[in-house]
Amino acid sequence: MNVKQLLVAAALVGLAHTAGAQATGSTYKTALGFKFSPTAVTVKHFVKSNAAIEGLAYFWRDGFRATGLYEWHDDIKGARGLQWYVGGGAHVDFWDDEYRNRFNPSGRAAAGLDGVIGLDYKFNGAPINISLDWQPSVTFIGANYNSVDWLGVAVRFTF
Repeated sequence: MNVKQLLVAAALVGLAHTAGAQATGSTYKTALGFKFSPTAVTVKHFVKSNAAIEGLAYFWRDGFRATGLYEWHDDIKGARGLQWYVGGGAHVDFWDDEYRNRFNPSGRAAAGLDGVIGLDYKFNGAPINISLDWQPSVTFIGANYNSVDWLGVAVRFTF
């Protein structure tokens, strides 16, 4: 194990230690993890008991997308730790030259609006959160296209 790996491991142990209070409950304040389909790094932070902001950083072969969402959450009665949510936000895309030359000759960047609707579950007694959502988007600045097939599953560490 090199020094970088040791420092990352120590940081993760420290985060796990600070997550102790959250690990025993069915709610959380902040969560960090991965979203799949498409793949992204995700961080969600509750700014109120029923409202969160979520940042997503998508990486793929031809570029990068950054998305910011504001989400309203509400409990599902009788299902401890399970909430539904709905929200919206915006994204910005950046492409490499190969993608730009093939699909977007007008430029290397684009932006648009996103919606989201989904389910969010915090495991009681464990610092783990999962979510399942649908995130349609429309891009209209720098390019014109829609993405309506983004169904995502996120797995996050809560603290």
